[in-house]
Amino acid sequence: MTTSNAAPATEIKPPEVIVRGTAADFRQEIVTGKHHLQGDEPTDAGGSDTGPSPYDYLLTALGTCTSMTIGWYARKRKIPLQDITVSLWQSRIHAKDCEDCITKEGIIHRIELEIGLTGDLTAEQHALLMEAASKCPVHRTLTSEVNIKTRVAPSTHSSSPP
Repeated sequence: MTTSNAAPATEIKPPEVIVRGTAADFRQEIVTGKHHLQGDEPTDAGGSDTGPSPYDYLLTALGTCTSMTIGWYARKRKIPLQDITVSLWQSRIHAKDCEDCITKEGIIHRIELEIGLTGDLTAEQHALLMEAASKCPVHRTLTSEVNIKTRVAPSTHSSSPP
């Protein structure tokens, strides 16, 4: 009987998002499930503006999740909410200019959300929905520690010199 001390192979699940681009420009093709999207940089940043920028997608993820969470909460609590509008802005600010930030040196990223709710809402219902906004999973991800692990993809062709 032979035993091995090698760790069991880790099964790698299929990617949830695939992004493809070239070194020629900033344009990117994005596939997530059956959805095909594009990404690019604006022309003033050297792109062709053929799609949203990476930060536009980040804000899109947060705004979409926030709106979905508010709507879900309203349905669950039978709150008479009609429409939700989430507007977002992203900027970089000096940490010393941020009174409610833990970091006090360097530059930090700031995302601002403005949430508009319409419907026959009481002040208490409005407050509950605003509280629910910060509980969306993307908000929680962005405000928690994020651990990103990068690895080299298995090669399908040799790139070594002949």
